[in-house]
Amino acid sequence: MSKIDIFFEETKPIKLKKTVLKKHIISLISSELKKTGNISIVFCSDDYLLEMNNKYLEHDYFTDIITFDYVENDIVSGDLFISIDRVKDNAEKFKTTFLNELVRVVFHGVLHLTGYKDKTTPDQKLMREKENFYLSGVVLSEMEL
Repeated sequence: MSKIDIFFEETKPIKLKKTVLKKHIISLISSELKKTGNISIVFCSDDYLLEMNNKYLEHDYFTDIITFDYVENDIVSGDLFISIDRVKDNAEKFKTTFLNELVRVVFHGVLHLTGYKDKTTPDQKLMREKENFYLSGVVLSEMEL
């Protein structure tokens, strides 16, 4: 039995319909011909994610997401740690809404779990295309509380 859990660490809970977000995550995974396993999404502060970045990846910089991949065979499982502070800043920087950027970052992490990378320019381009494709199927107002 698969499960998608959402947690908040060192940040206020976000007002969104979690069931709608989960439905889109499951749809994305299915469209990539994979099965949904257990996924935890932890929304947190910059400081919380920076500490994780230092501790587990030995990176000393802020980031919007860290993805821990526990995928086995075609069962997509993992932990996504997402900085709400970075998402807010990036939404302003890229002139989009907070919710749009939040969903993009969630999809980005899930796409990593389905096998997409973003270290090279071609991989980054493909990742962005996939993010945009899956975002195009989301009616953000359906996710708002």
